Amino acid sequence: MTWGAVIALSVGSYVFKLLGVITGQRISKYLAPGTTFLPAALFSALIIVMSVSDDGSLVVDARLVGVGIGGLAVWKKMPFTLVVLTAMLSTAVIRLVV
Repeated sequence: MTWGAVIALSVGSYVFKLLGVITGQRISKYLAPGTTFLPAALFSALIIVMSVSDDGSLVVDARLVGVGIGGLAVWKKMPFTLVVLTAMLSTAVIRLVV
């Protein structure tokens, strides 16, 4: 990332925060329905990008299996420690086998 992009993003972030302070509750009630799902969507996108990309190319490997098994464990409402362990172990087994 270039310095120009860093500065532009910093200024944009500051302006966005300043608009939030200036407009206050007037704009908040219009954006509230859309912003409730924003953290989950951003976190899901981050997980997908970290799972299936490597140096800008699409990669399907053991990481994707681990994320899938971890997702199933979360869906079955397993404790967090078991979710991490099942994802970790499934990824390790796939890496050893393949």
